[in-house]
Amino acid sequence: MVRANLKPSTARARELRQSSTDAEKALWAIVRNRKVAGCKFRRQVPIDRFFADFACLEAKLIVELDGGQHGEQAGYDAARTEVLEAHGWVVLRFWNTQVLKNPEGVARAIREALQSASS
Repeated sequence: MVRANLKPSTARARELRQSSTDAEKALWAIVRNRKVAGCKFRRQVPIDRFFADFACLEAKLIVELDGGQHGEQAGYDAARTEVLEAHGWVVLRFWNTQVLKNPEGVARAIREALQSASS
C-alpha cells in the first residue's frame, strides 16, 4: 500500500529502511527491542538535513555505519558529524566490516557510550 500523504522525510526514511545493507541488518539485530542497555533505537531517523542510520533518542546517541565509499567522503562525514553534535547528539561510527566480523565488540562499544550518556 502506497501512502500519498507521507512527509518527504518519512517516505525517504522508509525507502532507506527497506534498502538496508547487510551491515545495517546485522546492527539492527543487535540493537532492536532494547537489547543494548535497555535503550530503544530507531532506524533512519531524520535529524536536521540528514538521516541517522540508528539513533537512541533518550540518550541522544547516533550510530553510523560506514562502507568503502566513506573513505572517499571523509570531509563530508566530518561535517555531518559536526552538525549532528551541534544539535546535542553523540555520534559513534563503525565500519561495516566491524559490525559483520565483531558484533560483540560493536555492541560493547554502544553499551559503553549509552552508559556514558546516562551518567
